[in-house]
Amino acid sequence: MFESPHLSEGQPGSSADRADLILRPFRTFARLEAAGGILIIVSAAAALIWANSPWSHTYANLWEKTYLSLQLGDYSLSMSILHWINDLVMAVFFLLVGLEIKREILVGELASVKKAALPIAAAIGGMLVPAAIFAAINAGQPTLRGWGIPMATDIAFALGVLMLLGGKTPVSLKVFLASLAIVDDIGALLVIAMFYTEQLRPGYLLAACGILALLVLMNWLGSRSVPPYLLIGGVLWFLVFSSGVHATIAGVLLAMTIPARSKMKGEQFLKIGRQSLDMFEQGVAEGDDRTANAKLIGAVFSIRRVSRNVATPLQRVEHALHPWVVFSIVPMFALANAGVSLSGNSGELMLSPVTLGVVLGLVLGKPIGIVLFCWLSVSAGIATLPSGVTWRHILGVACLAGIGFTMSLFIAQLSFSDTAFMEPAKLGILMASLFSGFIGWLILWHVQHKGTSGHPSSNTN
Repeated sequence: MFESPHLSEGQPGSSADRADLILRPFRTFARLEAAGGILIIVSAAAALIWANSPWSHTYANLWEKTYLSLQLGDYSLSMSILHWINDLVMAVFFLLVGLEIKREILVGELASVKKAALPIAAAIGGMLVPAAIFAAINAGQPTLRGWGIPMATDIAFALGVLMLLGGKTPVSLKVFLASLAIVDDIGALLVIAMFYTEQLRPGYLLAACGILALLVLMNWLGSRSVPPYLLIGGVLWFLVFSSGVHATIAGVLLAMTIPARSKMKGEQFLKIGRQSLDMFEQGVAEGDDRTANAKLIGAVFSIRRVSRNVATPLQRVEHALHPWVVFSIVPMFALANAGVSLSGNSGELMLSPVTLGVVLGLVLGKPIGIVLFCWLSVSAGIATLPSGVTWRHILGVACLAGIGFTMSLFIAQLSFSDTAFMEPAKLGILMASLFSGFIGWLILWHVQHKGTSGHPSSNTN
């Protein structure tokens, strides 16, 4: 995600170059998310085909009936592959989510009240209205527990659809969507922690608080080495898992403690970097043989060391995890969770209160809530629309936010253990994500091809 920016065109230090340097990390992030979104679609389609094929029995047998055990002395932990994915592997996903949240709060779009006002308002509306629609449809029924399912936005899917529109889409609109999704993730995490926790075990919870305090102390004392945080984070995961709080919350808690300050100041990096480059230049003058020339290899290792030290631990972990999460963990989660059998009862599934609550919540509730709360915040003078963004853009992005997929499936797993409720929830999520993606894309495509994206002034208040 964090490429080393360099000036490649134009006059060094020009305003265009500086703008490119600022936006380049986000463009890299968006491209990676878009590619990951395509892979998630392929994984979800494969799960759906597999679950409705002549080999459908192998789908449930693999994920739900195949158990893996971990033995440490007298202690044994045995879970199905599905539970290992949802409880352990997805903790890494939530670690990345936590790092992105922390970065946005410290230096991103959520770092100031003025920048954060619009995405925060949009996310609040995009959570409250869908949850209310689901609750109204499922009131008085045991399925009411799934009210949190239509609250979520899948940033990879949503950005993926936005990227299909090409380079004419305002970058500020992509930043707004990403910021909205991150605030949405914060809300979803709070919902999981507060409303989807079963029986608490105070002893384990107290021990987890002690480990968390240790991680905070390490940060405060200036520890910038990443491996100790990750090792102690593994202990934190086990204690949170054993406490009754969902284990993935450990990933977010760990992320909050990983330092966002580097070992080396910028001035020191520049001084050592220039010295290393001078040494490399001398080595080249003596002969470009990197096997025999000590100056060349010494300069290379020095540059690598200072480059590592000038990057913050938060950046290093986020940069290392992002490809694994986008291209491995989330597609694996989709493959294991998106399979829903449609044989024989598809009509009944579509008319289920769960299906209707999820579909209406995501397809209608998301855009209504986002646009309404954005309009209220702009009208009240609390927020302003981003540069180059019109209300039609906001409507299109609000529809894309109805792509709930990954987080919605995750909350559905926490909401329902009964297959009779889980199957319609999965179907509703898949249908709603498909509808929301198409509607959002169609609106934004129409905005681009009608030429309104270049004249936002008449639509910004």
